Amino acid sequence: MGLGFKKTILFLGDLAFLHLALVLTLAWRYKQSWSEHWPSHWPHFLVIFAIWLIIFYINDLYNLNLKVSGRKFFRLFINSVVLSSLLSILYFYLNVQSSIAPRTNLAIFIALFIVLFFVWRTLYHALIHPFMPKNNLAIIGFEARGQALLKELEKNPGAGYTTALIFHTPEEMSQLAASIQSKSIHAIVVVDDFGQSEKLRQVLFECLSYQITFFNYPDFYELITGKIPVEAIGPNWFLENLREGQKNYFNFLKRVADFILALFVLLISLPFWPLIALATKLTSRGPVLFHQTRLGKNGLNFQILKFRTMRVNNNDAAPTTENDTRVTGFGSFLRKTRIDEIPQTINILRGEMSFIGPRPERPEIATELEKQIPFYKTRLLIKPGLSGWDQISGEYHSPSLADSLVKLQYDLYYLKQRSLYLDLTIALKTIATVMGRLGR
Repeated sequence: MGLGFKKTILFLGDLAFLHLALVLTLAWRYKQSWSEHWPSHWPHFLVIFAIWLIIFYINDLYNLNLKVSGRKFFRLFINSVVLSSLLSILYFYLNVQSSIAPRTNLAIFIALFIVLFFVWRTLYHALIHPFMPKNNLAIIGFEARGQALLKELEKNPGAGYTTALIFHTPEEMSQLAASIQSKSIHAIVVVDDFGQSEKLRQVLFECLSYQITFFNYPDFYELITGKIPVEAIGPNWFLENLREGQKNYFNFLKRVADFILALFVLLISLPFWPLIALATKLTSRGPVLFHQTRLGKNGLNFQILKFRTMRVNNNDAAPTTENDTRVTGFGSFLRKTRIDEIPQTINILRGEMSFIGPRPERPEIATELEKQIPFYKTRLLIKPGLSGWDQISGEYHSPSLADSLVKLQYDLYYLKQRSLYLDLTIALKTIATVMGRLGR
């Protein structure tokens, strides 16, 4: 059963319990006459429902890997409740057309929904989720990639795949058809063809009548991780998956949206620039703006702009590390709130960057990485961005070789899948990161 179906069940359950919370609120307040108040409340609370569901989405509460009893889930839910409640209050008290001002009603609704939400999610994980059909998986080949795939499946139990069979040798393939039936296999991932491509294809072809879903390793890895396994692809992957000629309309719309949004952000933020400049100057010596050469689309250099967050004295310009002592106190605040990135709206207006895309790298670092990581330059096929698929992954990746490889895996996923929907998803998740002050 697919991830989309399970997330839809969660979404519909949340929507149903939002409605139930409103019904119980009106019944509590107005007793038998609650239905008379429904028509005046429901249209406005639909807006409230939309606010809550959007906040749940950007705060990752539809992540199937999160456990209701876990600290992370509880923290994300509390953050969502606080933000959703504030936005709900703003809606009612800034909406002059509203005929209701439900101070008490809104408070009761929020309290009831908090309880109902935990009841619903607990019931889902305890009673509904375990009884949903599982996708039994067979893996053909068990060298390094097969082991890597098993680790990813363990990290992503919400993907809904249970490894039921592993074929280690070509001799075991003769039992494929019988094993599929006895183990109720739903999907097969070909990690290694054992050098017998033709024979393996014939064996798999004979299994078509069993209604099996077949995956190659890169496609299945992408499905469960949101990354492209760089070590398992070749030039043909790019020729088959990157249809740049079909992206012209998307690129045009994105450029228009980038320009309008960058101009808007720049104009509304300009009055605060003198205050940021003053605070920067008072906390450390040096210029207000930081600029550095970065690689842009097609390998062209440009000067990236930021508010300076580091001390200038004894700064060797090495890449930032976790808990970097060069970062000033005020600079740390700018980084966590992403305010230091605001001057990059000028880069966006110039057409050097986009709001969404791979993060731009320093040329000297990129040159070294190109020597060690295959296809590293392909991330330069599109404009770099203020935020990207890697930035919302929940992981921090340094410029090290190992981390740069992971970043490239995320960047290639975005390069392949980029769309207005994916850009909107990244933008919303970035807002959640900023509001949660999780930036670095």
